[in-house]
Amino acid sequence: MTEESLSGVPPLDASTLPGVPDAFQRLWTPHRMAYLNGDGRAHDGGCVFCVAPGMADDDSLVVARGPRVFAVLNLYPYNAGHILVCPNRHVANYDDATPEELSDMAAMVGDAIRTLRTVSGAHGFNMGINQGRVAGAGIEEHLHQHVVPRWGQDSNFFPIIARTKAVPQLLGHMRDLLRESWPTASDS
Repeated sequence: MTEESLSGVPPLDASTLPGVPDAFQRLWTPHRMAYLNGDGRAHDGGCVFCVAPGMADDDSLVVARGPRVFAVLNLYPYNAGHILVCPNRHVANYDDATPEELSDMAAMVGDAIRTLRTVSGAHGFNMGINQGRVAGAGIEEHLHQHVVPRWGQDSNFFPIIARTKAVPQLLGHMRDLLRESWPTASDS
């Protein structure tokens, strides 16, 4: 069977197109335009981390809620299961958070690690806070801590050569797995 008979459209021969051919393959990711255009930001210009906890469960990526903090999947993850732990209160700086908020964040980071290890078999984790745009914060107006699961096989040439990250699991599926496995207050 030829490619044409499978799709009904003949494959494009790049050598017949205008321009100078190069040795690079292309991985087209048009879905990333939403991020580049800022489409993921709150509709009213507000803070996405203030909006997320109030959304219906089916519409949000929140995986766990506490009295002072919550955990939400990163909409643009580095790896499947990339979680952000945020205070409920809109606070930008680590040193402006209350001791109770920081304690709850630390406890929820621990829950995130245990849950991700159970659900995904992660071999390790990167955790951190990027405070301020110059430090790498994509959303600097609301404090959040990253918990990124890692596996021995998760590094490849894509991020280095192609500036592209392959994420093998859909956000909604990972959200459901995490919600089902997240410890509850009665588990403690």
